[in-house]
Amino acid sequence: MDFIIATSSTADLPRPWLEAHHIPFISYSYTVKDKVYEDDCREESRAAVYQGMRNGDLLKTSMINEFVYYDFFKSLLETGKDVVFLDMSREMSVSFANATNAAEKARAEFPDRQLYVMDTYCISGGLGVLVQNMVERAEAGMSYYDVIAWGEEHKLKIAHRFTVDDLNYLKAGGRVSNASALVGSLLNIKPVLYVPDCGTLDVVKKARGRRAALRAITDGIIHDLSAVDPTGRKLCILHADCLADAEHVRDTVKAAYPQLGEITISSLGVVIGAHCGPGLLAVFYLCGGRRPE
Repeated sequence: MDFIIATSSTADLPRPWLEAHHIPFISYSYTVKDKVYEDDCREESRAAVYQGMRNGDLLKTSMINEFVYYDFFKSLLETGKDVVFLDMSREMSVSFANATNAAEKARAEFPDRQLYVMDTYCISGGLGVLVQNMVERAEAGMSYYDVIAWGEEHKLKIAHRFTVDDLNYLKAGGRVSNASALVGSLLNIKPVLYVPDCGTLDVVKKARGRRAALRAITDGIIHDLSAVDPTGRKLCILHADCLADAEHVRDTVKAAYPQLGEITISSLGVVIGAHCGPGLLAVFYLCGGRRPE
């Protein structure tokens, strides 16, 4: 590529893929027992974090400040190439505002270079799907501005379907009240979440039990795929220490649409996982448009 596509660790892409495609990423940080770690996108780091959380570890995550973004952008622009940067939705983190401010300063220092910061309206693996598709097109020879145009046109066609296993993590993040978390836990309620066009993370359904929540996710995927040609279409499944559930979702969707393309399964990144807890399962894919139900 004659330009750079860069992202953040919250795209939850596997480290080997990022390295194979030479994709720079900026790392969010997290704290466990007063020790600060960088989100390195490695599978073994993610697995260790979720095992620790199951054993009682509490994680705190930190936004990326403007100065760190500035240094990151400067290092990219110093290569002499134009840059496209994709981070998670502005609705999910104030880091986006910091990135925007840092980019403005970097552009002033490198007036002959282009630096485009996209508000992706995506999070986690949805951001990863957007990055992967834009990289694929850039590697095939698509121009800088055409890749940006493709991303802007398709970013709201990336579905994000989640379920979590423990409401207490959502309670800690302010997504549900203490009372709702208590009642939901007593009744074995498992929320089904979705990222709508505005880029937030919303509860769209409350399923009774884990199996019902997984069924709601697979039903939603199958419904989405009925509106498009599923042939060769790829799905990304991320899980936080619940591989068997991820494989169940994969097999169910593949049985409904055997003509699908690759369905990848990997561990969820640490930042989203810290707010949703072990047992989170999420599926991301290109579709005809975001429809929660």
